[in-house]
Amino acid sequence: MAGRKPTKDDLARFATDDPDAIDDVLPARPGELSLLIVGINPGLWTAAVNAPFARPGNRFWPSLHQAGLTDHLVDASLGLTAADEEHLLSRGIGITNLVGRATARADELHAGELRAGGARLVERLSEIRPKTVAIAGITSFRIAFSQPKATLGVQDASLIPGWPEDVSLRVVPQPSGLNAHYNIPALAEIWREVWADIVSTD
Repeated sequence: MAGRKPTKDDLARFATDDPDAIDDVLPARPGELSLLIVGINPGLWTAAVNAPFARPGNRFWPSLHQAGLTDHLVDASLGLTAADEEHLLSRGIGITNLVGRATARADELHAGELRAGGARLVERLSEIRPKTVAIAGITSFRIAFSQPKATLGVQDASLIPGWPEDVSLRVVPQPSGLNAHYNIPALAEIWREVWADIVSTD
């Protein structure tokens, strides 16, 4: 499907129970990531083109570029090119999701899926070994990690059983166009702060 704009019929086909709707952007070897960005789950457009945050109108890629985390504006709407994936990894940036199942909206996920996804992420951190994890979506984070009072920003990861001591944790806003509270400049400023903290600890 990557390489062409998905149709409505294409999108409908991706509303399935497939637990791995898209591929992760991860390095071949552990310990090479400065930042692991964790989305909540793939949208249908994202699943159709097999690329993270791919739906046109999503603010993720423009905010990442405006923050200086990428040296050009990535257009993932028809898929993520090998060159763009390599660029992300060369900057020490990886991308995965809490839940692999694709839905039209994140609020279609049930609490059990989110909690299972949170537990799975904790398990994977010992393999991936990033310096920092940024989870994009406060409501789903609260459910996934049983942190009902959590707010955006730096988290006390010691409250999450099994979370590695040397991996810092932040929660950032959901970049979907459905989230009207954060425009691209506001999201870019948050990504600048995340990156500045990573650089300061190098």
